[in-house]
Amino acid sequence: MTTVTRSAARFVTTLLAAAALLPLAGPASAAPTTANAPADRAALQQALGQLVADGIPGVTAEVRDGAGTWRGTSGVADLADGQPAAAQDRFRVGSVTKSFVATVVLQLVTEGRIGLDDPIDRDLPGVVANGQHITVRQLLNHTSGLYDYLNVVMSQPDPIRTARTAGYTPQDLIALSAAHSPQFAPGTSWAYSNTNYVVLGLLVEHLTGRPLGEEITRRIVRPLHLRDTSFPTTAQLSGPHLDGYEWLDGPAAAPTDLTEFSPSAIWGAGTMISTADDLSRFYRALFAGALLPQDLLNQMRTPHPIDDSGRAYGLGLESRTYCSGTPAWGHSGSVAGYETFSFTTADGARQITLALNRNLTASPKADDDINRVLTLGLCNS
Repeated sequence: MTTVTRSAARFVTTLLAAAALLPLAGPASAAPTTANAPADRAALQQALGQLVADGIPGVTAEVRDGAGTWRGTSGVADLADGQPAAAQDRFRVGSVTKSFVATVVLQLVTEGRIGLDDPIDRDLPGVVANGQHITVRQLLNHTSGLYDYLNVVMSQPDPIRTARTAGYTPQDLIALSAAHSPQFAPGTSWAYSNTNYVVLGLLVEHLTGRPLGEEITRRIVRPLHLRDTSFPTTAQLSGPHLDGYEWLDGPAAAPTDLTEFSPSAIWGAGTMISTADDLSRFYRALFAGALLPQDLLNQMRTPHPIDDSGRAYGLGLESRTYCSGTPAWGHSGSVAGYETFSFTTADGARQITLALNRNLTASPKADDDINRVLTLGLCNS
């Protein structure tokens, strides 16, 4: 029987891409602020080491601030041969994929091929129920009310191993969602749903006539020279990389290597592969206006509050307040075997990308450690 050590809610939501907005690894109780002082490199390295001490096999991080770029690692990329984690290692980014998809959708808005407030039925008639009342904006900011298909995926026996070899199509995933009633009427509430970004992926394909991954590559990956970033169509993770692990059968059992994982159950919601350097470069370009005009970037960063902890969601961007007085924008992502965070302070003074190669079965202590790394990278404590 499959067992995990985190709560059932965490387990259900984070298998593949949805943990980005759970309160784990949230803002610290203290209230550090951003400033021009550089991040404490020694403290950052110590914090990465603490993550490994608390059960994460390997971690890699990149921090950019006024003093330049710092890259740190700890632990191993491969438990079998002890290969150390390296700064250039690739990993599965989970829901960080949503920022790429949202950027492409907004580029199509810029080109006049779709409107943010157009109903999805205009271009994809009948793809989702009530599509005449669900807008592109509502899909982007998770106010559509569409049921999250991952809840269905996770209801299967031994769901992680089952999803690992699954062969879903995007239409299959939407059908899983359609079998359940909407969570609320469009635009009346907020709920994170991976179904939204499957629909948006189909919208990109319909408008461009090209596969979603190809369009992301053509519009973002290639122009920004993100040489280690890809939208995979197979289970392989090629090149130097972190192997992904979970202790699915309990902490005393051998870990399960989940490095190879079918992309079909996550697709436009969370299937991309990247590195810390590539993700940081993507968000720097995005926030500098290299990918979108300022008016759409402003809308992308218009926050829809999620709860009272300072977290909010825009259009494919998540906002968290790690430092007093200034939010950080970016996204976090979770897939089996991997957890990723990539955030930039609103003033642009600090940026951090952090990746781990254990996620669902990590201890609660690891969540405190993650918060420590992110706070050290983004704030002047």
